[in-house]
Amino acid sequence: MTPTPDNDPWATLRRHTPARIALGRSGVSLPTREVLAFALAHAQARDAIHLPLDLRALGEALTTQGWPAPLLLHSRARNRHDYLLRPDLGRRLDDASVATLDRWRAGPDATAPDLVLVLGDGLSALGLQQHGVALATAIRDALEPSLRLGPLVLVQQARVAVADEVGERLGATMVAMVVGERPGLSSPDSLGIYLTHTPRVGTTDAQRNCISNVRPAGQDPATAARRLAWLVSEGRRIGQTGIGLKDHSGLPLVAAPAGAPGLN
Repeated sequence: MTPTPDNDPWATLRRHTPARIALGRSGVSLPTREVLAFALAHAQARDAIHLPLDLRALGEALTTQGWPAPLLLHSRARNRHDYLLRPDLGRRLDDASVATLDRWRAGPDATAPDLVLVLGDGLSALGLQQHGVALATAIRDALEPSLRLGPLVLVQQARVAVADEVGERLGATMVAMVVGERPGLSSPDSLGIYLTHTPRVGTTDAQRNCISNVRPAGQDPATAARRLAWLVSEGRRIGQTGIGLKDHSGLPLVAAPAGAPGLN
């Protein structure tokens, strides 16, 4: 029997993954529906990279969840063109943002925080716009109540390392950077979390821990928040993050379907 879309024996596998498997064929080519689906996914990935982050809308949404008004910052990359061609500019804050942090640090009520949470657009502002509020709130709820949180920081045109300068200027023991990840052809809205102990300008990636593929269809925000809380607690205990801190939290890598065990 010739396989058709209705009786293709591979079709059942497609229900378990967004990966491009069992695409079928039309003669020696892909079916038209798959060619069009690929073109759509590619367009969505490009759009996710170039979509501007609405910082103020995100900030307002966070305040409705009980967060104090965040600090709105910007990297040295003036626009998306600079950001994509000059990654180094996205790793440092512009002068106005530095002044904002220095004013906060000089304030009468400022204390050196145990952890600063930074949200940045990265390579997918779409991911942060859609999932940033839920993830940030889940992180706050998962952290130990005794932890001293610094001000919530939002950075536009942000690379991961820009959080090092934020943490250093605020005198933070640790910084957690939530940033839009490079879009894939099935995941234009994914977020990553990067945790760094003793953040300093020039910190290398070997000194960070990464939690990747955070989105409802990947590692759900609640699980990612619990993983981060575990890493924060253990990182504080041993005084480091990165290659010296291994994830032994035992949490699942992806959310399990209702009624099914998690995938470890």
